[in-house]
Amino acid sequence: MSERHLTVDGRRVRHRVDGAGPPVVLLHGIGRTLRDFTEQHELLADRYRVHSVDLPGYGGSLPMAQPYALPALARFVGRYLDAAGVDEPAHLVGNSLGGAVAMRFAVAEPARVASLTLVASAGFGREVTMALRLLAVRPLGRVLLRPSRYTARRIEQALFHDPSFATAERIAYALTVARQPYAARVVLETARSLGTVRGVGPWRDELLAELAGLDLPTLVVWGDHDLILPPAHLDAARALLPRARTHLFRDCGHLPQVECAEEFSELLADFWSSA
Repeated sequence: MSERHLTVDGRRVRHRVDGAGPPVVLLHGIGRTLRDFTEQHELLADRYRVHSVDLPGYGGSLPMAQPYALPALARFVGRYLDAAGVDEPAHLVGNSLGGAVAMRFAVAEPARVASLTLVASAGFGREVTMALRLLAVRPLGRVLLRPSRYTARRIEQALFHDPSFATAERIAYALTVARQPYAARVVLETARSLGTVRGVGPWRDELLAELAGLDLPTLVVWGDHDLILPPAHLDAARALLPRARTHLFRDCGHLPQVECAEEFSELLADFWSSA
């Protein structure tokens, strides 16, 4: 299985596509890349046509021309599906920022979405780790994003409950991504479009109200030791999306698709079989 590129709106986008069956699209979080879904990509590709994609400006995808905000990122998902030849409803799986992007796309183009899986998704509460809130403070945000091995290690360690997942390879890759010339700008623009130093902005209320009005199979999952977005947000999801299925992964951080990979994959397959 190899990473490759295609052109979306005239710009290079990195993605992976493997397997045969119903289409699945995996969307990563802020400052992250498609490699956060490596385990799921490989576990699911024997039953599904799996697309892992770097959002524009992240990993191996070039930045967008327009300002970074959820509507623009959601439009990118639609353009990506067009470019990749996905012409039937897809199962969307979004982690953190990717969850909010998936929700916005589902509201904009519900006929193109077979189901939503929201993995520690942004949007279910104002509370967010202090490090992300400080990105909204000028010029502190750019200082915090100066690439260093120390910063890359701290970020990787914060994402997992089990420290063994913050491997030297993951840290080295995170540092390589952070050193890309546009990386800091894209993260800052994205973060500032989502909230302020006080937390996630009011955009979430309208988005969740619109999503609740759709008859769309939805699964919301969290890790019980998430240090980025608190697991209490899962209770908010249950209240805001009463028809959604929910699951809390034990002994797991912000990336349950990595840290609890087998259980996560089995949960997805069961959800999709009944969606």
